Amino acid sequence: MKKTLLALGLGLALSVTAMAAQDFRLVIHGGAGNIVEGRFTPEEEKAYHEGLQAALKAGYDVLAKGGTSVDAVKAAINQMELNPIFNAGRGAVFTNEGKNELDASIMDGKDLTAGAVAGVTNVKHPINCADLVRTKSPHVMMVTQGAEKFCAQNGAEIVDPKWFFTQHRYDQLKKAQEKEQIVLDHDGAKKTSNAELYIDPLMYDYKYGTVGAVALDKHGNLAAATSTGGMTNKRFGRVGDSPIVGAGTYANNQTVAVSATGSGEMFIRTSAAHNVHTLYKYVSQDVQKAGDAAIKEVGEIGGSGGLIILDAKGNYAFPMNSKGMHRGTIGPDGKPMTAMYGTEKLRHYSSK
Repeated sequence: MKKTLLALGLGLALSVTAMAAQDFRLVIHGGAGNIVEGRFTPEEEKAYHEGLQAALKAGYDVLAKGGTSVDAVKAAINQMELNPIFNAGRGAVFTNEGKNELDASIMDGKDLTAGAVAGVTNVKHPINCADLVRTKSPHVMMVTQGAEKFCAQNGAEIVDPKWFFTQHRYDQLKKAQEKEQIVLDHDGAKKTSNAELYIDPLMYDYKYGTVGAVALDKHGNLAAATSTGGMTNKRFGRVGDSPIVGAGTYANNQTVAVSATGSGEMFIRTSAAHNVHTLYKYVSQDVQKAGDAAIKEVGEIGGSGGLIILDAKGNYAFPMNSKGMHRGTIGPDGKPMTAMYGTEKLRHYSSK
């Protein structure tokens, strides 16, 4: 009997050890769009690669120590929310009224708990605020002043809204507002109207960038998170896909973790992130095939952007129909691999 119990105990110990030694993976994006070679200076390319690397290393530090996938995606996104080159947190774009309105969501693939916030203006790290909604409330989404009040009461770091101001984002707003005054009607005559903007906002060089992260931890759990400043010059409390679970963010241990970036309305209309889960589960069990099919549906209704996908086996993919996407990954070797352009292969970037 003692030998049997000893054998069972040894087997359990070996099982726990094997689980603890499981490979982990972090995959991130920093927005998709008209990201083509020649558009960026060497200094700008360097800044994007280094920004992605900093986010990857922050998430890696969590995962390598046995931390959770949820904490890893938060750590990665926190870095990008502090970096003004990304459209999230301090780099958020401006609304038509000249404000920064921030959206975020997070999901734990272990138990399908999720949290989201939209239209917050004074929370330093919107992704942390979203996680407070997930863990400290019975709800999934909170918006505007209610979300701000709840998150402040639960320990979120609150800042003056002026903290989010960056000159280059404000300049983008002014440029967009100038463009919207020049819209051509079917006769080619100029007129001042905004109507077409709400039919096809992608006809303009609007900034849709978003940041996202998906992770698999040593315990086999997946998580996904997305954070954004939304769309330059947006009006009327517009909210995109980033804070909508199933559209911009989704995670399920049985299948995949997904974060989206692009033209949010089309990602919402196709439930893009959950669509990857469905395609993976019922059609292919392949991250690339499921992602390609989901992006195809987005494209068929005029949408553009990309996805990052990670499954419970550690397989990952970056399907996109945009010209590029800031992206990267890191695994147990601790070597961050990043890329920007559509066909560019991931590489370990060094400025030396």
